[in-house]
Formats: sequence, structure tokens, C-alpha cells
Amino acid sequence: MYGGKLRPGIVHRIDKDTSGLIIVAKNDLAHINISKQIQARTVEKTYIALVRGEIKESAGTINMPIGRSTVDRTKMAVKKDGKEAITHFKVLERYQGYTLLEVKIETGRTHQIRVHLAQIGFPIVGDIVYSNGKNPFNVVGQMLHAKSIEFKHPTTGKTVKFEADLPEYFQEVLTKLEKNRQM
Repeated sequence: MYGGKLRPGIVHRIDKDTSGLIIVAKNDLAHINISKQIQARTVEKTYIALVRGEIKESAGTINMPIGRSTVDRTKMAVKKDGKEAITHFKVLERYQGYTLLEVKIETGRTHQIRVHLAQIGFPIVGDIVYSNGKNPFNVVGQMLHAKSIEFKHPTTGKTVKFEADLPEYFQEVLTKLEKNRQM
């Protein structure tokens, strides 16, 4: 069984405490096909992230290699000898002290979005690992959501796109930020 006995059909993962979409294959042929698309970087994954701080640029690219931290083996870190990691972001909304981003990744390194955004000084709200434990809204989970995924269907070859709405806790935080901005 492709994907192993513990995760049959799971083609890729998202970080613990990240909400949203993952791909699950119904059979080994589909699993292999989609895995090859991921390796070829033709699967488009779009995330929504709320970060601490106000990003001035309207868009940007973070191109910093990521590897296992030598200080804390449970963490990843930007390292010169790490693997290539490329993250693109676009500002969707600015709030007082926070920025809502659309994030797309070219590579799929462990904790990539979280590490990159924390590295440039904009950690994800609720991320207990890379934001120094700060959680100003007391959310359970982090404000990172796998919003959409697009790939070629393994049988038909047609492009398919799936989307997931933001979870309720994420929406509630955005509503609070919007109300504070209007005052």
C-alpha cells in the first residue's frame, strides 16, 4: 500500500495545527501520479496566513534554504547548507499590528511557510514553535490554512482545483481585527 500502513493514500502532509486541504489518493496508481506531480512542482498549493507585524511590501518572495535546526532538533531553520525553499506571498489585508497573506510555495519543506515568515520577522499568529509562544488571540492551532490545491487528475489528466473555507476560529479573529480597524 502506497503511503504506508499508518497513512494509506496520504500523498502529502500539512503541519500539525494547520487547517485546510490535503490530497488522499484512492489507489496506488493515483498516489504515484500525484506524488510525481508534487516532485515536478506542478501542484499549486495556496495558503492563507495571519502574521504578526505589518508587512510593507504588497508581495514578495522568500528564497532561503531550510534544514534541521542544530539547536533544537524538533525545529527547522534557515541554514546555508539546507535544502532549497521558495515561498511567495501577497498581502491580502493589513490590520493594526497584523497582516493577512496569501502564500504559495514552490518547494515543500517541513514547516517552510512558518520558518520563512518567522525568519523575516513576521511569525504566524498562534504558532507556538516559531513565534516565541506568543498567541495574542488564544487560538487553538495556528493561523495558517491550506486554502486551495490544484493538480492534474491522475485518471483524466484534467486540471482540478479544490478549496476549503477558513475555519471558524480564523474568521472570528479576522472579524475582531476588522472591528478594531473601523474604530
